[in-house]
Amino acid sequence: RVQLVESGGGSVQTGGSLRLSCKISGYTYTTGCLAWFRQVPGKEREGVASFSFELGSSTDYADSVKGRFTISQDNAKNTVYLQMTTLNPEDTAMYYCAARSGTCYLTASWYNIWGQGTQVTVSS
Repeated sequence: RVQLVESGGGSVQTGGSLRLSCKISGYTYTTGCLAWFRQVPGKEREGVASFSFELGSSTDYADSVKGRFTISQDNAKNTVYLQMTTLNPEDTAMYYCAARSGTCYLTASWYNIWGQGTQVTVSS
């Protein structure tokens, strides 16, 4: 079965950077969508970035992270990454990667495969 395992979270100060990784096992995605979401307690899971195999490796980002976050995918390593720069305290959350077949959406309900999450904490 498909498993997603996130890593790379941690604590940084405002303005710092982190790179999250999501290692995929049990399947090699060459179609469909890989995405990153984040969630803080008491709030809905928010779509951050997506990578679509369907649209020639196109990407999409939430407005709040455009220009600061970059999603990428490495077929050889079967891993999807989220490079995060210029972090601020509002980026503090548990970050999850997710996968689905078909079109990408930055809405959590469309995804049926999830990792366990990795915590990112940004201090001021």
